[in-house]
Amino acid sequence: MLDAQTTELLKKALSASIAHKEIAGANFMVIQKGQEVFYHEDGLADIEAGRRMSRDSIVRLYSMTKPVTAAAVMLLLERGEIDLFDPVSQYIPGFKNQKVELDGALVPVSREVDIHDLLNMTSGLVYGGTDRAGQHTEALFRELDSRLPGDNPMSTLEFANRLGEGPLSFEPGSSWQYGTSADVLGALVEVVSGMRYSEFLQQEIFGPLQMKDTGFWLPEDKRGRLARVYQDDGEGGLMRYEESHLGVSHHMDREAAYESGGAGLVSTIEDAAKFTTMLMNQGRLNGIQLLKPRTVQYMTSASLTHWQQQGFNPWHSLQGYSYGNQMRILTHPGQAGGLGSLGEYGWDGWLGAYFANCPQEDLTLLFMIQKKDAGTLPITRKLRNIVLSAF
Repeated sequence: MLDAQTTELLKKALSASIAHKEIAGANFMVIQKGQEVFYHEDGLADIEAGRRMSRDSIVRLYSMTKPVTAAAVMLLLERGEIDLFDPVSQYIPGFKNQKVELDGALVPVSREVDIHDLLNMTSGLVYGGTDRAGQHTEALFRELDSRLPGDNPMSTLEFANRLGEGPLSFEPGSSWQYGTSADVLGALVEVVSGMRYSEFLQQEIFGPLQMKDTGFWLPEDKRGRLARVYQDDGEGGLMRYEESHLGVSHHMDREAAYESGGAGLVSTIEDAAKFTTMLMNQGRLNGIQLLKPRTVQYMTSASLTHWQQQGFNPWHSLQGYSYGNQMRILTHPGQAGGLGSLGEYGWDGWLGAYFANCPQEDLTLLFMIQKKDAGTLPITRKLRNIVLSAF
């Protein structure tokens, strides 16, 4: 258990963040050696209705979906169903004959994007930007979002194929940039497994781990637990945010045609804890060996080469980290902007869902909020520092 002074500091920091309107509400969990040693909830999941955050509050994970997608790919790897150097075009034809923008001109790639590139964000696929790759992706997301409510929504595989038909921002493997690689991995899992991505995750991960509140949409009986999203109102307060983003339906009230491997899942803090604990336990949870220990070791190792790391380094808040298999991995704790230990890994989401696994301390931190453009907030780092200073 955490000592009384540490728990008091955690409660005080979270309460102050809510009072200062940094966030509306949150819950926070600390797990050590597979056992929950601290849980605290504060604030509101729905300001207007006065509904409080609770253990079963459901949140949109956004990019915290990505490590789940990496685990799905690791299952295929273990079974010999894929080779990480397979060209993506072997599974998704839109990736054939790709071009890359060099000095303003589109030229054929020197080699094809492979699965390894997708896992490590070294594919040249981006979320947006001023180059042709970014413009193509932004236009595709606009179409994806516009088709969400209609009777002809874009599918996971259509999105991946059309993404592949656009130009790349850089030569595959030559640099690193955060982007849509995990969305393509979700489509790839569909092709290899012969089932919808949601079906694969349910059968292979969520079912075995008993993650009963995790998926790409919510049936009616669960929607009342979905936390509202808030954003800064420009005057020191919070206002509701309700737009769909990156092809993910905001209200999660219809079965998703596009199942985003990079952003699409909703979950609870308890479900997320089952996934993170499985990784900490070398792939094992409740008597089930989901992934083999060597696979987990590979999945949680830094993968970037020296020149790829140059693309990652400008991410100021992740100084001291490298990247691999859809997660940050702490390689130089002394360079980081807070406390941490060698080998810590995890990721966050656009709305602030966050996890960190710290193998040296056998410690997991989970933090669930719903705030537009949050990622890792100051309050997230404060809570981290309070906990890690106690170990």
